[in-house]
Amino acid sequence: MSWEGLPVLRSLCLTAACAVALSGCLMVVVDREDVTVTHSRVSHDGLYAAAIADPLRPAEEVARDPLRAPAAMLAFADIGPGDRVADIRPGAGYFTRLFARTVGDTGKVYAFVPNRTMARENAPADALAAAYPNVVRFNGDLDTMAFDQPLDVVFMSQEYHDFHIPGFGVDVAAMNRAVFAALKPGGLFVVIDHAGRPGTTNTEVQTLHRIEGAFLRAEVEAAGFVFDGESNAVANPDDDRTINVFDDAIRGRTDQFVYRFRKPG
Repeated sequence: MSWEGLPVLRSLCLTAACAVALSGCLMVVVDREDVTVTHSRVSHDGLYAAAIADPLRPAEEVARDPLRAPAAMLAFADIGPGDRVADIRPGAGYFTRLFARTVGDTGKVYAFVPNRTMARENAPADALAAAYPNVVRFNGDLDTMAFDQPLDVVFMSQEYHDFHIPGFGVDVAAMNRAVFAALKPGGLFVVIDHAGRPGTTNTEVQTLHRIEGAFLRAEVEAAGFVFDGESNAVANPDDDRTINVFDDAIRGRTDQFVYRFRKPG
């Protein structure tokens, strides 16, 4: 039988050749349920391990790794060399440091600090920029955020619920549209947040600092995003989701959902 008569074998061989050459070929993973197609690059496990081992990471952040699953989060967000990543409200920089090491010299990480909280949050972001040449502190309003180049990933960890608190003054629908506009076609919006109980929508964002996953998903999809998967790497079924996330009984161990949304194209 001719080579042309073996399309499946030919495809398998070409895929294997790409993997061996580590050429950055695109791998397509098909998950049967109305056929959802997810695009992944070659494995960066070694790069993620090196980022996690970064000696500049503070000891208190390293101690949180078992609860924050950094390797799983980097892989789920599909972070790779050369990427442009925005870390929204990076805080002390837990993920910013990991992103900086992973994207490398050809990539860039925007430590995005909202104008409303810049008085107290610019200094930590500036410290991150001083430690990592590929990190830049970036200010703006959440609902009109814009960057100087299209992004590969916008990442938001344990922050989305806060933007529903009236005191933040954020138009969340406009924020999601701004994230959509900031991403290149095929870019990813990754959201980690404290899970609320079914039916609570956004009614406990201020009292418990939790948000219902289904509610958040619907909001983000309304901006034009396609739901692209979820991770249970930081889920905790022992959390009944009825107490404030800062309560010592659950702090650091809350049940969290991790959603990935893709900009079509």
